[in-house]
Amino acid sequence: MARHLIQGREVAMPVRVRDAAVCTASYLVRADAARAVIAYTGLDVAEVLPGRAVCSLAFVDYTDGDLDAYHEFGVVFLVRPPEAGPAPRRGLLAGLSELRRSGAGTFVHWLPVDQGFTLEAGRTIWGFPKELAGIDLRLASPYKRCIVRKDDRMVVDMLIRPGVPVPGAAGRLDAYSHLDGVTRRIPWSFTPRGVRVRPGGALVRLGNHPVARELSELGLPRRALVTATVAHTSMSFGEAKAL
Repeated sequence: MARHLIQGREVAMPVRVRDAAVCTASYLVRADAARAVIAYTGLDVAEVLPGRAVCSLAFVDYTDGDLDAYHEFGVVFLVRPPEAGPAPRRGLLAGLSELRRSGAGTFVHWLPVDQGFTLEAGRTIWGFPKELAGIDLRLASPYKRCIVRKDDRMVVDMLIRPGVPVPGAAGRLDAYSHLDGVTRRIPWSFTPRGVRVRPGGALVRLGNHPVARELSELGLPRRALVTATVAHTSMSFGEAKAL
């Protein structure tokens, strides 16, 4: 079993999260703009519609896991695996079918956290672009809210209204990271419970941080394609492999 030494502690692989709450909002954005944002990785965005990619904003409350308790915010893009070949230029149904066959994954573009141990572990083990930020999560009320501040500037203030209950299903995706010039693939599995989904349902206010300007250039704030809240989920992250 692989192990990593982080701040004097051994972290065994795979890294397990026993409980976390997750809130996400996904947006259709221009594929050319999204490609420009992630051009540094060598990856290509997945087009769920011709000329349209998916950018998701997520905030997570990790309450029990191998990397301790912490808060996290993520800007992620749906991407095609490097071996998938040229992107399809067909209609919605054909495009979605092709994405399922090719195994689209999620590229983590920005990943602030509020604790130092998970910061070092995430960067060292997987090459996730974790950095310290102020993350204020308010999950006790029916409306779920996250406020992210970095370098004394507000990045984003995000409010999600939970939708209708849907069955939670275990799944597996490849996550992708990029740090210090290296793009990596990370096997990621999850088992959610207490899932609620709805079209729209998110309110986003952007600040004056460079990441906020980048989101603005993608067309945010706008109506979300879909939002989801997960009351409890377990997760597992395997060893990263450089591409």
